[in-house]
Amino acid sequence: MDFEFSDEQRQLRETLERYLTKEYTFERYRQIRASPEGWDRGVWHQLAELGVLAVNVPTEQGGLGFGPLETLALMDVCGPSMLLEPLSSSAVIATTLLNGFAGDAAVAELLQTLCTGERIAVLAHFESDARSEVRWVSTRAPRSGDGYKINGHKAVVLHANLADTLLISARSVGESADAEGVSLFRVARDAPGVRLVAYSTVGGQQAAEVFLKDVQVPVSARFGAEGKTLPAIESALDVGLSALCAESVGIMQALLKGTTEYLRTRRQFGQPIGRFQALQHRVADMVIHLEQARSMSFLAAMRCTAADRNERRRALSAAKVIIGQAGRFIGQQAVQLHGGMGMTEELVISHLFKRLTAAELMFGDTDTHLQKYAQLTRNGSSIAGNDEP
Repeated sequence: MDFEFSDEQRQLRETLERYLTKEYTFERYRQIRASPEGWDRGVWHQLAELGVLAVNVPTEQGGLGFGPLETLALMDVCGPSMLLEPLSSSAVIATTLLNGFAGDAAVAELLQTLCTGERIAVLAHFESDARSEVRWVSTRAPRSGDGYKINGHKAVVLHANLADTLLISARSVGESADAEGVSLFRVARDAPGVRLVAYSTVGGQQAAEVFLKDVQVPVSARFGAEGKTLPAIESALDVGLSALCAESVGIMQALLKGTTEYLRTRRQFGQPIGRFQALQHRVADMVIHLEQARSMSFLAAMRCTAADRNERRRALSAAKVIIGQAGRFIGQQAVQLHGGMGMTEELVISHLFKRLTAAELMFGDTDTHLQKYAQLTRNGSSIAGNDEP
């Protein structure tokens, strides 16, 4: 299979890579992370000017109308820079989710503003008792007068405190684990009854707990039919998981590059330590894990929009497992080969490892996806086929 990027994909990728290499250095990353805001709106607008925020926006709303493969090309480049801006949260997941409702005039207008960087939207879906199960929604949104009243708690919502608009999933009817009954609502971050508790994650990004108490929204704030939006949420999260896989591979590439450069320059017993055969073997193992992870990230990008939910889920879980295992191995080797320096704040290696560790926990950790993959395999699902289990 040909894994080469097209000329258009390569041009977009190279443009972003040049910008990040020049403007989003490690020192710049540390400055932004140490700032009170924890991100840089100027960088966000520059990403919009480069067309990065328009990748997943339909052409009808002023976007580029691309998809997961172009997203992979960009997220892979973003990995080494460890962007603190809400690229995956807003420009990938939220935008992909909104595309399914672009026929609505209000949604089309929101997509246009997301494309230009004027606004930021974030999906608030996972809950503290869900254990990364997408279908588990305890937040309630019963009918109340001419609209809905939302009550609940969304946990570890990346970039929620940066967003202008929160896309809240809430159950109109049914029990927490039911496949039916989940609706999606557009809620302003500063709406009455919305309370955010913000913090920084181990990977340096901003996140927040979102508490919703008697949040009143009109019917017009609901996306699509009542109780029928869970499939759209699952599909958007699958695209987000694919993007996370690509970003993780980019981080692993940076860890490998930094480690090999250190082995070439660090001298012991009168020669670079990279000449020691035992260390060469460890680097070779890192390369093998990286290439396995890279191939799985391509699989995730190609299958994340498959019509067959079981085919999609099995491929994504397989990718998350292989990439999670590779990330842990490469990260640990990079730190160990740098010695004590590998854990210091002054060295980029420790920050890359932390970001990779945070990524391994997102959308379900390695063990969770290994269990999902095993279950789908037992049920007879096939990556290559379209048979339902």
